[in-house]
Amino acid sequence: MDIFSFIFNPFVGLYNLIRDGLTQLLLAAGVPADTTRLIVFFIMGLLVVTVVLILAPVMMMYITLLERKVVARMQDRVGPNRVGPLGLLQPIADMIKFMVKEDIVPEGVDRPVHLLAPIIAVVPVVMSFAIIQFGVGMGAVDLNLGLLFLLAMGSVATISVFMAGFGSHNKFALIGGMRAAAQIISYEIPQILAVAVPVLLAGSISLSQVIQAQSGAFGLGWFFWYIPVGPIAFFVYLLAATAEINRVPFDLPEAESELVAGYHTEYSGMKFGLFYLAEFLNTFLISAIGASIFFGGWQGPFVQQIPALGILYFFGKTILLIIVQLWFRGALPRIRVDQLMNFGWKRLVPITLALILFTAAFLWFYRGVLLFLKGYGG
Repeated sequence: MDIFSFIFNPFVGLYNLIRDGLTQLLLAAGVPADTTRLIVFFIMGLLVVTVVLILAPVMMMYITLLERKVVARMQDRVGPNRVGPLGLLQPIADMIKFMVKEDIVPEGVDRPVHLLAPIIAVVPVVMSFAIIQFGVGMGAVDLNLGLLFLLAMGSVATISVFMAGFGSHNKFALIGGMRAAAQIISYEIPQILAVAVPVLLAGSISLSQVIQAQSGAFGLGWFFWYIPVGPIAFFVYLLAATAEINRVPFDLPEAESELVAGYHTEYSGMKFGLFYLAEFLNTFLISAIGASIFFGGWQGPFVQQIPALGILYFFGKTILLIIVQLWFRGALPRIRVDQLMNFGWKRLVPITLALILFTAAFLWFYRGVLLFLKGYGG
């Protein structure tokens, strides 16, 4: 690898450098080629998993800081500013607090279910990070069914929240868990239907292929600009995904005014911290997916010449979508549970069905016209 390729795409360059170095080292030691490939595959896979497991909690901690700062400014407050310069070490203090707090387990809980619920809430979210394309060639796995995998992992949250409510042996927690399960299932439908629009436009359910399909117009050929279906599908996706992860104004499963804290009422210490981790990682995840399928992900001007810019584009778009969700939290009131369900079933589902039919009909007509012109020109 030449020095310019390494400079313009340093993370991929570093990965290739470590992989090639290990391969040459093992071959020089007399290890057979097939065995070398297997060993290098497992070592590099372990390295990628380690990076993801470090990156995910760090991002979660600083998204919480970003939320507290943004909402504080919206409400004419200062926000965290005591721990470290500008409050930048506040997430570290919060993490230490979670780790040292006592884990209180009430009597009468279903202990295996109570223990597994927060674990099941976190594991699918972390697994989803393997599919996200953070930049040019910067995805741990490039599945041809990437979007389907991401949506499937998101649906596992239904199991974890219901386990938390049911296993706690508490009426408030049980009602919160049932509300959460009903809400997640209801809003998954318009979310999936909204995702189907960029899938139709790209002709693939591979996340990397959907991103590649938006490479036109100097890296600005995003599906969001495909009026009218692009903007409508994006806003439906954002609303449905926000409701699915129980964020304001759709946080009815955690409405403290009537359910104390909802499905995680009986959790404390690091178990509660895992639910907190899952919520904020989900916030990043749905923003990353939205940025990828509607705003081109890492696509942007000069990415072909300087691939490292793709990382900046991806995180810039993702952070902007996170700030929009934080704006929801600071500006919008919580809605009633009947309004929540009606909005999903009677508004978002019909809109997304109409969008899919319109998009499919338009693509059919467009391709028919192209075939006609091709035949006429021949």
